[in-house]
Amino acid sequence: MVKQTASPGQVDSLVTDSKLIEERRGQILRAAVKLFSTQGYYTTTIAQIAREAGVSIGLIYQYFGDKDDILLLSLKLVLETYETEIPLRLEGIKHPVERLCMAIWAYCAIVDRLREATVLAYRSTNSLRPDRRSLIKDEEIRSNRLLEGCLRACIAGGYMRQVNEYLLVYQVVMFCHAWALKNWAFLDKLSPSEYVSEGLKLLVEPFLTTKGRAALATMRRNTGNFKHDKRPSARAKTK
Repeated sequence: MVKQTASPGQVDSLVTDSKLIEERRGQILRAAVKLFSTQGYYTTTIAQIAREAGVSIGLIYQYFGDKDDILLLSLKLVLETYETEIPLRLEGIKHPVERLCMAIWAYCAIVDRLREATVLAYRSTNSLRPDRRSLIKDEEIRSNRLLEGCLRACIAGGYMRQVNEYLLVYQVVMFCHAWALKNWAFLDKLSPSEYVSEGLKLLVEPFLTTKGRAALATMRRNTGNFKHDKRPSARAKTK
């Protein structure tokens, strides 16, 4: 029987030291994501996760109630990373087109770093209990609003023509995720920066006005076509 917690997102721990919880859960989640992604959620056991993480089975149950808890936090890791890192990458950027392109660039960079977890989200979200599936969906919608806000600012500023914002945002999200889902197909053909650059040609540039295209061209020059972000604050945040 699955243990019901006070709220869908709550994962109880027998340990009270917050720093230790963060460290141990991170260690266990990295192992779990690897196994869930390669051999599937249902066939992966707690014993296998413990072995991969180099800890005992008993220690895992000090930090998680069950395997559903582990899956939930594995999926939340990706969504929470979007919500924390994308705004950091946008700090100091004022131009709407630059903000939109930087948000997409940052999203792709996160997917590249968390490829296994991104694939896991597609494969195993339905394995969560129903209330937790709803929680993950809500968090996805919230992270998508980061892109929606950038898109609306481009339209309001006259840098982009009117489009179906909701649909275009999901097209962008699917594009970003495809770097993980179909990495085997892209890896030998495109570098991460080329993937971002080509994606913007397909998903953003066709909808830009003349002044919007000019802003994108300037950003391409300033970033070496999305190879580097020279801002000191950006370098500090990505370390």
